[in-house]
Amino acid sequence: MKVIMPQLGETVTEGTVTNWYKKVGDAVRADEPLFEVETEKVTTEIPAQMDGILAEILVDPGIPVPVGTVLAVIEPAATGAAAAVAQPASTAGAAAPGPAPAAAPPAKPAGAADSERVPLTRIRRQTAEHMAHSIATSAHVLQAVEVDFHRVEQARTAAGGQWKAREGFSLTWLPFIARAVCEAIAEFPWVNASFEGDALNVHKRVHLGVAVDLDFKGLVVPVVRDAQRRDLPDLAREMNRLVLAARGGTLKPDDVSGATYTLSNSGSFGTFFTAPIISQPQVAILSSDGVRKKPVVVEGPQGDVIAIRPVGVLAQSFDHRAFDGAYSAAFLRKLRQTLESRDWIAELK
Repeated sequence: MKVIMPQLGETVTEGTVTNWYKKVGDAVRADEPLFEVETEKVTTEIPAQMDGILAEILVDPGIPVPVGTVLAVIEPAATGAAAAVAQPASTAGAAAPGPAPAAAPPAKPAGAADSERVPLTRIRRQTAEHMAHSIATSAHVLQAVEVDFHRVEQARTAAGGQWKAREGFSLTWLPFIARAVCEAIAEFPWVNASFEGDALNVHKRVHLGVAVDLDFKGLVVPVVRDAQRRDLPDLAREMNRLVLAARGGTLKPDDVSGATYTLSNSGSFGTFFTAPIISQPQVAILSSDGVRKKPVVVEGPQGDVIAIRPVGVLAQSFDHRAFDGAYSAAFLRKLRQTLESRDWIAELK
């Protein structure tokens, strides 16, 4: 049986074996971890698919290879043992030859002491490729709205202490935004779509990608599945679970595949406005930035008054090929109205 490089996510095109748990000639059992693979989205263990003997290892750790590449061969126990004995030196599990003599380093150009050449990591190279591909593919347009988060702040203030004591983590702005996004998508479903050739595939289920920073070493986008079916507390719990798994390196392949719309949040860094790049083949992405107290005009039955309110910007990049600015603007209006008018305290009870 051929062991191939799996596709760990719909946009993943290659992976890197970081560790083989077995060597040539070892017995393997179905569902037992065989090797560890890393992509730009996830690092995970891949189990063997059958009982047998690891007869060949064809790809050494540390070498990026395309999805579908044959990595190793597992044979039934009787024939696999013979194959492993017959060709011990031809496999990647055999002892590696000694290192070649190091070449003399190239002469440094004038002024080299004033800078440092830092090679891009694999995740940075792949991110660069994907982002450049998206810019070249989609007709990016950016729209934004200012949102008064007063009602959201009321809910966080009223229930935040009990929530943290019960759940073990703080209630941030993002689950409220995610809940409002799902309601706005129900009214404007083309936002939750992807391109398939020359057609637009409008998804009935909302699989919400949430970008997570990995200590400035890259981004990973775990997916909240069927977000449209989840209430506010369930969204908060699932988003927290995925963030912890992302930063702990325990995401599974299913956790990072199939997103239909993406949220990018830089608010914890105090940013004002971000223009995010669409994740292909999706047609839109929303950025949430810092929420700050500002004086705003509040309309009331007694006339206008100036109040101090928590205000933040929500910015959506969308693909103009999929829909026009009026559709995106209407979606953002619905999103803002939901955040500003909903009784969020009741949703937390």
